[in-house]
Amino acid sequence: MSGLQGVGLLLLWASACLTLPSLVRGARVISGGHEAHQETGGAARSLKKRGTNEATVEVYSVTVDCTVTSRFAHTVMTSKARNKANTSQEIFFEVELPKTAFISNFSMEIEGQVYVGEVKEKEKAKKQYEKAVSSGQTAGLVKASGRKMEKFSVSVNIAAESNVTFILTYEELLQRKLGQYEILTRVKPKQRIQEFQIVTNIYEPQGISYVDAHATFLSNDLLPLVEKTVTDKKAHISFSPTMEQQRSCPGCDGTNIEGDFIIKYDVNRANQIGDIQIVNGYFVHFFAPPDLPRVQKNVVFVIDRSGSMSTRKMEQTRQALLHILKDLHEEDHFALIQFDSAIDAWKESLSKATPENVAEAMNYVRNIHSRGSTNINDAVLKAVNMLVKDRQEKRIPERSIDMIILLTDGMPNAGESNLPRIQENVRSAIGGNMSLFCLGFGNDVDYSFLDVISKQNKGLARRIYEASDASLQLQGFYDEVSSPLLLDIDLSYPDNAVDLLTTNHFNQLFNGSEIVVAGRLTDNDLNNLMVEVFGLGYEEDFKVKGQTSAMDWDVMYPDEDYIFGDFTERLWAYLTIQQLLEKSKSGTTDEKENATAKALDMSLQYNFVTTLTSMVVTKPETEDGPEGPLIADKLSEAQRQQAERMGYSKAHSYQLPPPSHSPTFLVDGDPHFIIELPDREDALCFNINNKPGTIFNLVRDPKPGILVNGQIIGDKMIPPDGKINTYFWRFGIIHQSLGVRLMVSTEDISVFQDGQLVKLLWSDSASLKGPNVDVLLTKERSLTVTLKDSVKFVILLHKVWAKHPYHRDYLGFYTLDSHLLSSLVHGLLGQFYHGIEYEVSDQRPGEVPEKPDATMFVKGQELNVTRGWQRDFRRDVKNGDDVPCWFIHNNGTGLIDGEASDYIVSGLFKTV
Repeated sequence: MSGLQGVGLLLLWASACLTLPSLVRGARVISGGHEAHQETGGAARSLKKRGTNEATVEVYSVTVDCTVTSRFAHTVMTSKARNKANTSQEIFFEVELPKTAFISNFSMEIEGQVYVGEVKEKEKAKKQYEKAVSSGQTAGLVKASGRKMEKFSVSVNIAAESNVTFILTYEELLQRKLGQYEILTRVKPKQRIQEFQIVTNIYEPQGISYVDAHATFLSNDLLPLVEKTVTDKKAHISFSPTMEQQRSCPGCDGTNIEGDFIIKYDVNRANQIGDIQIVNGYFVHFFAPPDLPRVQKNVVFVIDRSGSMSTRKMEQTRQALLHILKDLHEEDHFALIQFDSAIDAWKESLSKATPENVAEAMNYVRNIHSRGSTNINDAVLKAVNMLVKDRQEKRIPERSIDMIILLTDGMPNAGESNLPRIQENVRSAIGGNMSLFCLGFGNDVDYSFLDVISKQNKGLARRIYEASDASLQLQGFYDEVSSPLLLDIDLSYPDNAVDLLTTNHFNQLFNGSEIVVAGRLTDNDLNNLMVEVFGLGYEEDFKVKGQTSAMDWDVMYPDEDYIFGDFTERLWAYLTIQQLLEKSKSGTTDEKENATAKALDMSLQYNFVTTLTSMVVTKPETEDGPEGPLIADKLSEAQRQQAERMGYSKAHSYQLPPPSHSPTFLVDGDPHFIIELPDREDALCFNINNKPGTIFNLVRDPKPGILVNGQIIGDKMIPPDGKINTYFWRFGIIHQSLGVRLMVSTEDISVFQDGQLVKLLWSDSASLKGPNVDVLLTKERSLTVTLKDSVKFVILLHKVWAKHPYHRDYLGFYTLDSHLLSSLVHGLLGQFYHGIEYEVSDQRPGEVPEKPDATMFVKGQELNVTRGWQRDFRRDVKNGDDVPCWFIHNNGTGLIDGEASDYIVSGLFKTV
């Protein structure tokens, strides 16, 4: 089942432990008549069903149960839907979960029959179900979703008047960053749910120091619905609004719950030795001692200034470095190296971070400009040699940490360009004596290369996403590593008491982070464990030794029904698999193969979907017979990067998706421009205001010679509200390669092809088929223009009462199959045909309660945007369907390239 008949329902869940459903497969491209459509009246109809079948599918229950036991989060998400129609319907289920989590169970219950996903070795699953999997790619159940998420998606056909229950379980060890654990949820319900409940229980025997729960969508009315109960060792957070409380406004069908739901917490840290928990023969040791002084650091910043870093990237890098330099501690030492094909240093040795040196360095940073190619090998080696020389000459403190922070956005293409040789050169030069942190900027960089080279040298790699907040990403990473507390930390346990130990040697402990070690006890009845920790501190060695006892969970949590029994074992398994997967990336061939084999065995044993396993989901038979199974894969960071490099919006548009999911770009109404982004489940909109008679270029593709211009017309006279509306009333369309020219107005249509002119009237229905263009005219409704092997345009006629005192007839313009245009396409609409990158955050109340404001990061700018409503008239020319979008003010300034006036042309068939 496909198209609108196949879209019975889409459930969209959001990240971490807390998730919510959505009804919409992807925000449609919508536009509508007058400016008033963005106001309250439109909002009231925002969730009108887009097909008769959609109204027959009801989501009546959504529950999310997240239990965090000693940082180990176990989340069960359950959604129930009912097909109320007398025919079968296809129901979609989507869940966004953290990319660091492992799916451990998925099931569907249909008419009493339970279908359970089965975890298998990835390669065997691919060979067994090659039809479901393309080489090296996911079979469609899991895709990358933004920086932190992965999207799990499955659909199932449900018989008439039947129910379906979806249950997804995933598990994750929460990581402590900057002094807290965070559970982030992106909430997008898109509809009101009869039974809607989010519950999070946090059990921390170490004691909870604080818990904060908030959401960007919480109004004064919703704020009391977030119930938070915190005792010494337990926190309970719940959110369960009624149907009425979910309503966006009185009488509205829409929901006011949309945004981020965030829980932050930390635990007490009274013991220097940390916290150790023993349960059912496994132990876990959390180590983050309080009140340690920071160790002095010597850091060399190695900055890529190659040509690909030009303009925006370089400016963001300069901004981040200026902020970082101001935050240096005065006892630290630092250096700056910039490189392209040549290597230039600010000074030939490190400088102490005095106010005078920092000010001088900031002036140096302001004058870094991009040019040339990329010589990573020599740049990093120069940083290494600088640190080695300064340490030999005792210019830097003996008890301090040496760090190199490399920022690059591309592949090495100058000097040494062989990646394994660069890795070996750097590893040999560093010799285990310093840490290399690699920041990969954008999608052109080889992240796998940076990941390996950093791990070989006591560091880590981090992706810096090419977005407006890139400078904040750089600063955030630096904040995480800017305050080392201990170096060369060893956590020791008696050899005869433990085995299967996870990593217990760590290169450094940074302020606000945490070290976690887990293992199995050789004696299941052992209730006491001797622990010893050693590390290098600021002025002296850190040594602590102690003995821990197993706790009685039944005594600590006497009233809890939750079974805590195996959480330490699953935490140990999760941590072991993660570390084995990291080891499989570096080392000798034998070491890599051994780590991979062990990680695979444990993934299968504990039913985790990792990068080595797949979950095979077999769907029930339908009226058309059995369906092929689908496979859920875990994406590696390299696969995520590859998907982003291709661009999801581009990838999907080139794959000719079903009609109901195909992107559409349109302008209609006053005039309202709408950009659909189905992969984001979102849409953007803006208005263009100018004087009547102005002609705008909408689409221009120089490769095939396609041109679409539109001319606006104003109201007959000034309406009572004093605002003159403008609309498109004529369009000129040219395809030079095909020899086709059309002029479409509110009165008639002229088609010129093969040296012949054909004139059509809106008062008729007609169909023209030629060698290069097909034209289908529906009487006083729509005109569909299909250019041979190219784009399709739909023009809608909006007729008003002939004697209307103010308004005139006008046209709406819709683009279909835009993927068939070249990458050179531009224009007010055309510039968006191949996608646009943006992020929306900080959602907050706007002037109108049901239309919140937010901050959009797009094209290197920060814009204030408003949630509005526009109309799609394709199905109902008179009334249209209301669909939400983010409205960009001031003629789309900041979203469109240049200014709106840049798109004004002198004639209906002119380019200038």
